Amino acid sequence: MTFPSLAELGWSEHFQSQRTESDPSFSPWRLKSVSRSNLTALGPAGVIRLILPPDQSTGEFAVGDWVLAEGELVQRRLTPFSLLQRRASGPEARAQLMAANAETLGIVTSCNADFNIARLERYVAMAASADCLPLIILTRADEIDDPHKFQQEVEAISPLVTAMTLDARNPAEVGKLAPWCETGKTLALMGSSGVGKTTLTNGLTGANLATGGIREDDARGRHTSTSRQMLRTRHGGWLIDTPGMRAVPLSDASDGIDAVFEDLAELATQCKFSDCSHETEPGCAVLAALADGRLDETRYQRWKKLLAEEAHNTATLAEARKKDRSRQKLYTKGKARSKAKREF
Repeated sequence: MTFPSLAELGWSEHFQSQRTESDPSFSPWRLKSVSRSNLTALGPAGVIRLILPPDQSTGEFAVGDWVLAEGELVQRRLTPFSLLQRRASGPEARAQLMAANAETLGIVTSCNADFNIARLERYVAMAASADCLPLIILTRADEIDDPHKFQQEVEAISPLVTAMTLDARNPAEVGKLAPWCETGKTLALMGSSGVGKTTLTNGLTGANLATGGIREDDARGRHTSTSRQMLRTRHGGWLIDTPGMRAVPLSDASDGIDAVFEDLAELATQCKFSDCSHETEPGCAVLAALADGRLDETRYQRWKKLLAEEAHNTATLAEARKKDRSRQKLYTKGKARSKAKREF
């Protein structure tokens, strides 16, 4: 079996420049899958299961990450040029790393009850914050009379968006995605369950992953992908497939929100007060735009909701990181004391 070269895997000057004089004996690997207990990586020498130092967890890594390892032991993670993340679901305050080093985020939605502009805005904000191109892929376009109406709606979200409609079951249609997953390039796919992500993955990679149907009442499907994984595409590049997501809680994404709501962000700079909440203050440029009809009320409400949620999530995660750093300092001091006692 022939394994890909570093260049074919996406290795570039961005990663080479991070190597130091102490690194020559360390081999670069790209993470192919991440589970709760294991990291599986791919390199010119083949596939390897990597071991982490005791003070690290797999939650600190994302599929698509590059790491340097000595044998099977990870020495360090290289800084990615893009990192897709969200606040993890549930009460635990932590960031969930979704995919790293993808040039493009393929946001998959279908032309049925799954279509939701507010959720798509969240995905686009996530992509913009991660320095990824947002590519919105509208599936089940063959089942409606006017799919271009849906395409026009998503293109209006932001000038950053590229959009296309396709039938995920048609190989010729799936081939439209080739430019985003050619040799050396990585495309990450995200979206709800039942929108055709797995069918797209199979078509792009030749894999035979199981697909699931959708419920008629709400057009939602079952989770057929249960973990994130990186697969080679028929076009020479890479696809990062992710489980279906119904919630996209953002954190550390204020710049992405500003990119999606660029007009509102610009209006906010014209407010009389720099800390304007855009609710009751005099001299608020945003409220003035609402009053004279330049700004749509529902879009304003989505913007406000997203800003408030992102600020809360970011502050919560910052506090959690602070606690983690404190625990790590105590752990390091404890190790040093134990070592000193043994040497004494």
